[in-house]
Amino acid sequence: MIITLKDGSKKEYSEAKSVIDIAYDISEGLARAACAGEVNGEVVDLRTVLDSDCELNILTAKDEKGLAVLRHTASHVLAQAVQTLYPEAKVAIGPSIDTGFYYDFAHEPFSREDLDAIEKEMKKIIKKGAKIERFTKSREDAIAFFKEKNEPYKVELIEDLPEGEEISFYSQGDWTDLCAGPHLMSVKGVKAFKLLSSSSAYWRGSEKNAMLTRIYGTAYASKDELKEHLEQMEEAKKRDHNKLGREMKIFTTVDVIGQGLPLIMPNGVIMMQELQRWIEDEETKRGYVRTKTPLMAKSDLYKISGHWDHYKDGMFVLGDEETDKEVFALRPMTCPFQYYVYKAEQH
Repeated sequence: MIITLKDGSKKEYSEAKSVIDIAYDISEGLARAACAGEVNGEVVDLRTVLDSDCELNILTAKDEKGLAVLRHTASHVLAQAVQTLYPEAKVAIGPSIDTGFYYDFAHEPFSREDLDAIEKEMKKIIKKGAKIERFTKSREDAIAFFKEKNEPYKVELIEDLPEGEEISFYSQGDWTDLCAGPHLMSVKGVKAFKLLSSSSAYWRGSEKNAMLTRIYGTAYASKDELKEHLEQMEEAKKRDHNKLGREMKIFTTVDVIGQGLPLIMPNGVIMMQELQRWIEDEETKRGYVRTKTPLMAKSDLYKISGHWDHYKDGMFVLGDEETDKEVFALRPMTCPFQYYVYKAEQH
C-alpha cells in the first residue's frame, strides 16, 4: 500500500500498519507527540490499522483536531477520577469543546474544593500511566454491561443508536467508558490540565430531562500553554462587559423584567448619546443624509414589495385580512419605506 503524507511525500509498505507505527517510521519525535491520525480527512485513533492506499496526516496537539483528541482523553480521566472519589456518581457524556472539555454526572453540585480533590485524583491516574484500549461489543452485550454497572444514561445512549451501528468502548486500567473515540494511546498524554468550574446541565440539553452536574476543564500539550490560557482567562474576566457595566453603573438587570433586558442607567445613556452624536456628525461630514420612517405600515406596502408573500408568517401582523378593512404590520425592513422617500420627488 502507498501512504501519501501531508507534505505530498509517499511511504510504501508491503503489509498493513497502524497509524502509530507509520508515525514512528517517519520520526520518533513525531510519534511521541502524536495524538491521532487523519485518514482521508477522517480523524482516527493512532491504533487504527491501515491496509490500503490513503492520505495520512499525523495530528499533534498543535493541530486543532489533535488537541481535541487530547482534551477528549482528559474528559475520560476526569470521569474516572470522579467515580473513584464519588462511586455513587453516574456518568453521562464527556466531549471535547473549543475551549477544553466537560463531563456530565448524575450527582449533586461540586464545590471548588471538590474540583481540587478531583484534580489531585486525575494526577494520580495519569501518573499510573494506564494504556488506553479500544474494543467493541454487540448491542445486547453493551446494554447488559452498563445495566450491570447501573449506568442508565449509557444504556439510553446505546438503545438510541441505529441498528447495525458499531458500539465501541475505551478502557484505561480498570475503568471503561462507552465512546466512539478517538483517544490517545495512554493517559500519560494528558500532561497539563485544569478543572475550571461546575454547573448544572439538562441531560441531552432538554429541560424535560433530569438535571445533571457538569464539570468544565481545559487541557493543553504543555504547562506553559495552559498557564498562558489561564492568564488570558483572568484578563478576560477583568474586562467582562457584564462585570464592568454594573460596576460603572452603565446598566443593571432585574429578574422581574428579564436578564436579557437591561435597564440603561444615566451613565449608560450619556455614553450612548455621545456615540450617537459622533456618528451623526461623522455621517454628515461624509455626505450622508438621514430619513425617518414609520415602525409599521399597511399590508398594501408589503404586498407591493413582496414581503407579504414571502415573509408574512414571520411578520408581526396587527389585524385580520378577513374581518378588518386595513391590516398593519411591523416593518421587517426599511427599504420599501425608503423607496417612497425617493419617489416623493423627481431625481
